Order: sequence, then C-alpha cells, then structure tokens
Amino acid sequence: MLEIKKKLLKKILRKSLEEDIGRGDITTFFCISPSKSIKATIFANEEGILCGIDLAKEVFSLVDPSINFKKIKKEGDEFKKADVIAKIAGKAFNILRAERTALNFLSLLSGIATYTHKFVEKVKNAKAKIRDTRKTTPLLRALEKYAVRVGGGLNHREGLWDGILIKDNHLRAAGIIKNKKIDKKKILETFEMIKENTSLEIEIEVENLSQFKKIISCLPDIILLDNFSFPQIKKAVAFRNKFFPQVKLEVSGGINLDNVEKIAHLGVDFIAVGSITHSPKAVDFSLEVDG
Repeated sequence: MLEIKKKLLKKILRKSLEEDIGRGDITTFFCISPSKSIKATIFANEEGILCGIDLAKEVFSLVDPSINFKKIKKEGDEFKKADVIAKIAGKAFNILRAERTALNFLSLLSGIATYTHKFVEKVKNAKAKIRDTRKTTPLLRALEKYAVRVGGGLNHREGLWDGILIKDNHLRAAGIIKNKKIDKKKILETFEMIKENTSLEIEIEVENLSQFKKIISCLPDIILLDNFSFPQIKKAVAFRNKFFPQVKLEVSGGINLDNVEKIAHLGVDFIAVGSITHSPKAVDFSLEVDG
C-alpha cells in the first residue's frame, strides 16, 4: 500500500469511516461496555487472492491505535475458504466500529485482485499482458488499480493527464474522421504536435482494418483494436509483423475469461479488460468475535 500516497489513502479511509459511523455506533453503545476487551478473527468465506490487508489494518488503527492487528496472510497471498486472514484484539467498542469499513475494502480489493489473477493465468503462456482501464469507481481508482497490480495485471494510465489515447470521439471532434474515412494528413500533424510537446507514448484507437492500415503507417506507439473479430485481429497482427513490427497492438471490447486465452495467442501485446475493475465479484470475508 506504500505505492499509494499516504495522504490520499488516509483521506479515503477517514471519509469511509465517517460514512459508516456517522454520529456514532448506537447499537454497540447500548449493548457493550466501553471498557470491554475482545479478541476476533477475520476469515475467508471463499478462495481468492488477498488484497487490502494492510489497508484493513490501517482502518482499525485510525479508529483506535491500540488495537492489535496480526496479519496471518499477507498481501498477494492465495487463500482458501475458511482460511484465517487476521487476528485482532482490543476494545470491543472500537473493533466493531471499524469492522464493516475494513471488510468492505478487503472484499472489494481482493475481488479485483482475484478476478485480475484469473485473466493473467489464462494468458500466462502468451506474450500478451492484461491491462486495466479508467472504468473504475469514482475516488477509488488508485486503490482499484493497486489491486490490479496485486493480481498480476498492468495499469494503463492513471487518468487523462499521464497517457495519450486518441479515441473515436477525439477523431470525430477534431474532424480527422469524416464518413468513416481518416484524414491521414491531420493524423500526422496531430502526432507531430504531440511529439513536440511530450515524450508520452501515443496510442490511438481504430474500429476496422481500413482505419488500421492507414494509421499504422503514421507510426503511433500503440494501436488499440476496438471490438475486432478474431479474423480481423489475425490480419492486423500479420500486417503489423510484416510492415511495422515496432508498433504495439492492444485489443479491447468483449474480453472475457472464455475468449481471452485465444485472443492472447493471436500475437497482440496487450489486452484491455475493463471488467476487472468495473464488475468484479467481491470476495466474502467475515469477522467473528472469539468466544
């Protein structure tokens, strides 16, 4: 978790605790003495890849620095159903206030890491790498992209500021595409302007083979093949390999666990998978008070 700015991380955690605790945990207030100490265990209700254990520890620490949080599993570990993830000891009042927020982050991030890992395993015998997208939960992008890395995937760009991806809407708005035809002169002018002002890689999206052949001759760093069929991908890879081997190819659109392995073996360099952050299944964890 040190990869994520500590100031940003603590702000997210504090806001999340504030959202859950609000004016106070009235159930615990009426049921349990503030002086009561307990021991508790976090365990997994299903298998997965662990992500967010350090963050969960930080949640408990923010509520009560005296809470003892012992990690049994570490970040990136594989775990099975019923495995113990952590042991906790401290004031019941504070452990129960922190419980849900800590488990929510642990479930979300482990879900992303687990789902990403499934894609990574599918393509491990090909050169293609799994990359994420900007399809993330608002305000949680840094955490979700961290979970992708824990699962073995690669991050694309953090936001609009740190990577260039010229998409279909850019091309239409700039007048580079009209009636599905590309103005090659305008593309070259755009690339030249970018290179004069930044050293960032240039990636550009294409929707068909005709666009692909025209744009690859302009030598972008990466071409994104959006919603290409298997035969179209094969043709694009063959054309690239023969004439412009220095240009990398990325595939996006309709990627799932059933087709990703076949796509990876077609010879592309990257596979963009939006679902690893926008629709992973959360991993179920529980916290139980010992007794």
